[in-house]
Amino acid sequence: MPHIDELIRALDELLDPAAFDDYGPNGLQVPGRPEVHRVVTGVSAQRALAERAVELGAELVLVHHGLFWKFLPVGLTPVLAERLRPLLKHDVGLAAYHLPLDAHPEIGNNALLAEGLGCEEHVAFATIGRAGTFAGDGIAAAELFTRVVELTRRTPLVFDAGPERVRRMAIVSGAGASRLPLAVAVGFDAFLTGEPSEHVMADAREAGIHFIAAGHYATETFGVRRLGDWLAARFRVEHEWIDIPNPV
Repeated sequence: MPHIDELIRALDELLDPAAFDDYGPNGLQVPGRPEVHRVVTGVSAQRALAERAVELGAELVLVHHGLFWKFLPVGLTPVLAERLRPLLKHDVGLAAYHLPLDAHPEIGNNALLAEGLGCEEHVAFATIGRAGTFAGDGIAAAELFTRVVELTRRTPLVFDAGPERVRRMAIVSGAGASRLPLAVAVGFDAFLTGEPSEHVMADAREAGIHFIAAGHYATETFGVRRLGDWLAARFRVEHEWIDIPNPV
């Protein structure tokens, strides 16, 4: 069985967390058993995920949203203590990769969204996002909205203020609505993110761009799941993805 240090070193080399000024620490957040044979992945560190990992006999939980954030109180709150308790009691480690996993050009959330929506190619956008291009004269806007539903398995909030056909779109998963002005300035036909802000309806309408909010959780299930598969293939560990749906 591989050592936890070997796994974390490989993840750090792949995702290069030092290149990002993130909202919380990337990498190993909770130490556990030194050897790992089973990894559980999920979007957000929460008690339900930790308990499921214990049930499955995992030695490592790998998430996109970790336990510690700069915008939360410093110290061990009752909620955080309850999230940590099953991990510490059963010696299960937890690692998290946030912005590095949004930005990765191959296994990142935004790259996988671009590929899943059928973009012919995609390049970096707004540091962590991707700018995707559809072949030829693009696809019908209605077809794009349908693809979003099929890919994320939920009905998105759509402000369909853009052109009838979409050739170029910007994608920033999660809470990426603040990047809409940049997408407008660059001249994209559509912008996909997770969460909306109140002002984006008018902004999109007046700028003539499609705004699609497909859910923070729903747009960020892709990267961490693929990362678990990557670990399984490289280190021959078992991997199980745990879906704990969130309507946000």
